[in-house]
Amino acid sequence: MQALVQFSKKLEPFPERFRDLDRTAFNIPECQTRVDIIPEMKDGKIRFYADLDVRQSPTIAAVLAIVFGAVNDQPPETTLAIPGDFVRTLMESIGLGAREPGLNAMLMRLKRYAAEAKVARGASDGQGASGSSAISQT
Repeated sequence: MQALVQFSKKLEPFPERFRDLDRTAFNIPECQTRVDIIPEMKDGKIRFYADLDVRQSPTIAAVLAIVFGAVNDQPPETTLAIPGDFVRTLMESIGLGAREPGLNAMLMRLKRYAAEAKVARGASDGQGASGSSAISQT
């Protein structure tokens, strides 16, 4: 458990530029704790940010820090390649199976954002567009 607390400290702070954003669409309702995950595309790479109370939910923060460390600033395909049993395997190995539904929901949301980013990137590749934007949900 101490290792999870250490990893939770590695979750980067939520950017101020998203503080006033209506985050209703970015909330993960399956989690016991309020968690908002905001994706951002820039130059064909995706980056995720999470807003949650790290002190209240160190397990969630730790898992997100681990996942974000692997997928942030990578093409969407990296997120899409996360194995479907990743959360179950991780939670079983540390004895926290009760957190699995919410964590699975977060992982599925990350994959949905990545799939949307991949489609958006493909559409903009033909137009030569680049830049940075938050991916909104449809």
